[in-house]
Amino acid sequence: MPATETTSTAAPGNTTDAPLRLAVIVGSVREGRRGPAVADWFRTTAESYDGLELDVIDLADVPLPLVMPDWGGTPREEAVAALADVTPRITAADAFVIVTAEYNHSFPAALKNFIDWHYEQWRAKPVGFVSYGGLGGGLRAVEQLRLVFAELHAMTVRDSVSLHWPWSGLAEDGTPLDAAVCEGAAKGMIGQLAWWGRVLREARATRPYEG
Repeated sequence: MPATETTSTAAPGNTTDAPLRLAVIVGSVREGRRGPAVADWFRTTAESYDGLELDVIDLADVPLPLVMPDWGGTPREEAVAALADVTPRITAADAFVIVTAEYNHSFPAALKNFIDWHYEQWRAKPVGFVSYGGLGGGLRAVEQLRLVFAELHAMTVRDSVSLHWPWSGLAEDGTPLDAAVCEGAAKGMIGQLAWWGRVLREARATRPYEG
């Protein structure tokens, strides 16, 4: 974990009626990626729900280096600049949706790098997944990410959205080919994120997480 300034996971002043701040993270930076189209579709679906504030974070726009400082060290200048923009957004989020591809039966390296540059920002918050890939639909990447977020004290929700290319993958306009099934899965996951997001936000406000 880099030696970056973080804020507490407690959020005094939040109420259960305040909008839920949902950060949608596009995890692939590969050329020709489908991640932005998948994120656009998910954002459109999520915007139909009241009480959500969405913030899309595309890792292609977050130039974090691979080299991290030693414990207690100072990050490189390029890392400081990137973190200054994105870390406050991660800190402010009440919940996360990770949009991930599956590369070689796992998740993108850029996504793991981004996750590792942060720590306290994930704690005691719920995480959902929208994955895409071939026959497996990115599910192997998701199951591995669940292990990573468990180590970071985050709570991954049960339901996820999986796009199996080309069967229920994306059309040219970014819409899933099997839109009804995918939208139903997204609604179920959003419902779980909303419940856990509000419950954990209230808990962090009244009793900061100390796990």
